[in-house]
Amino acid sequence: MARITRISSGGEFEKKVGYCRAVVAGGFVHVAGTVGQGEDVVSQCRSALEVIGKALQEGGSGFADVVRVTYYLPDRHEFEACWPMLAEVFGANPPAATMIETGLIDPKYRIEIEVTALAPKTT
Repeated sequence: MARITRISSGGEFEKKVGYCRAVVAGGFVHVAGTVGQGEDVVSQCRSALEVIGKALQEGGSGFADVVRVTYYLPDRHEFEACWPMLAEVFGANPPAATMIETGLIDPKYRIEIEVTALAPKTT
């Protein structure tokens, strides 16, 4: 039987909406779309990556294990400001990536990030 591990970050919307920050299943760590806190896209991106990093770590993975990342922004022109930080985080292990311009749950949010990483092998 497949084993599923659910990871909560304790965020206010997890119980309201009925989801968790990440799910480890099928050999992958699936991290839900994550927004960050801050006044601008760069600070929100940094904050979101911190939350994602914690979820990945709890799932036994890290940014080097990420195989897919999707970025959601209400204004695609703001994305370039995040590129240096993203290049540093993913470094020599860049994942497949997509950026989508779309509305987010609240206008105060400037970026949402979703990742899928390889889960650690269990024996």
